Amino acid sequence: MRDVLDELHRRWAAGETVGVGTVVATFSSAPRSPGAAMLVAPDGTVTGSVSGGCVEGAVYELAQQVVADRAPVLQRYGVSDDDAFAVGLTCGGIIDIYVQHIDRDSMPELGDVVESVHSGQPVAVVTVIEHEQDGLVGEHLIVWPDRVAGSLGSSRMDDAVVDDARGMLVAGRTGTLHYGPDGQRRGEGMTVFVNSFEPPARLLVFGAIDFAAAMAKMGGYLGYQVTVCDARPVFATKSRFPDAHEVVVDWPHRYLKAEADAGRIDGRTAIAVLTHDPKFDVPLLEVALRLDVGYVGAMGSRKTHDDRFSRLREAGVTEAELERLSSPIGLDLGARTPEETAVSIAAEIIALRWSGSGSRLAELTGRIHG
Repeated sequence: MRDVLDELHRRWAAGETVGVGTVVATFSSAPRSPGAAMLVAPDGTVTGSVSGGCVEGAVYELAQQVVADRAPVLQRYGVSDDDAFAVGLTCGGIIDIYVQHIDRDSMPELGDVVESVHSGQPVAVVTVIEHEQDGLVGEHLIVWPDRVAGSLGSSRMDDAVVDDARGMLVAGRTGTLHYGPDGQRRGEGMTVFVNSFEPPARLLVFGAIDFAAAMAKMGGYLGYQVTVCDARPVFATKSRFPDAHEVVVDWPHRYLKAEADAGRIDGRTAIAVLTHDPKFDVPLLEVALRLDVGYVGAMGSRKTHDDRFSRLREAGVTEAELERLSSPIGLDLGARTPEETAVSIAAEIIALRWSGSGSRLAELTGRIHG
């Protein structure tokens, strides 16, 4: 939903009614994850995607019907064994898509949601997508860490769901939860979809070199909030790194420690150390390897790698901590240019995040999407 949120808000602010299809659950191999969304505007314009092209046509028609009827629909799409050309996913997976209409009347809180997302404040939209009682499908509430707006239909339902939704929000998870019809902990009678909008994950690139410029552009493309940091003000300039969200002039280890102490580093953070200069990277890696982050990689030749490990051991970094370091950084793609190297680094980050092997899919068997 984050990808289409601004367009949805623009239409909403203009008083339009928009049909919105959202992936709420996937089974087996599926091209898009829960939260992926597609908008159908009154003029027929489509924004976003729910399946990479497999069922968009069917969702387009369903969204128009939902807008006309003002009645939400939960629809399942999958491959038909009898007719391989029936509407469904050619990859063999199954997706559940919840289609609703959104306008000022149906979701008056959308402006507050968008404001929170833009300011980096965590917020979740919780929607009833299945209920045994007529009239409750489509009810929603907005959950922030410190407040709630809206209601699912009863205080008991709200109390049960809010606690769970906040847990999912902290973890950055989007998905479905199941309850009894009035929020009971037995799992039949009501299904809600929790769409979490946590702040983007951070990519910290240390070393103001040409490889860092390519990495900043790649990080932004992948949805990271990118910071480039270097202690040399002549190199660390916004004009040299136009794709970075932030360019910081500071000693790398001092900046990273300050960010960690301020609570701005988490388990999704990726750190790319491109300095390959001991006076910068050794003290920096001492800090980085002791933080709970998603990825730490360091650039350099095999010789630089061996020298770096020796210096880190002398500084007291343990073998367990060293095992967390991706060095030399990136996957073996045969990269030569800064742009190719950025692809190599990004590929390693993605592979580690989703437990991918980094092998060619043509040489593997089994499911492609986990």
